[in-house]
Amino acid sequence: QTIIPINACHGGLQVFGYRIGDFAYLTDVKSMQDDEIAKIKNIKVLVINVLRKEPHPTHFNLEEALAFIEKVKPGKTYFTHISHNFGFHESIQSELPANVFLAYDNLEITI
Repeated sequence: QTIIPINACHGGLQVFGYRIGDFAYLTDVKSMQDDEIAKIKNIKVLVINVLRKEPHPTHFNLEEALAFIEKVKPGKTYFTHISHNFGFHESIQSELPANVFLAYDNLEITI
């Protein structure tokens, strides 16, 4: 499979995520240019960071992550890099769109 680096910003710091086939993994992301978003549009599975509900200077919060998902339009999204301040799994999961899930230890994703 081809691995495509995806350029993003972690606050003022450049970071990279990766697209591998129909899977993209982006963590420690706060923002991304539209030309980089185009590299992952309509991907089957997206994994992105969501630190908490409140704004943070270097990570997506819930509102920003959901807006990012609207731009990318993935089949499924899994949230990772989650703070203990985000809330309990069942409570947060019940608030998310049907194709968005909280990741957890030992999660296996089939693409």
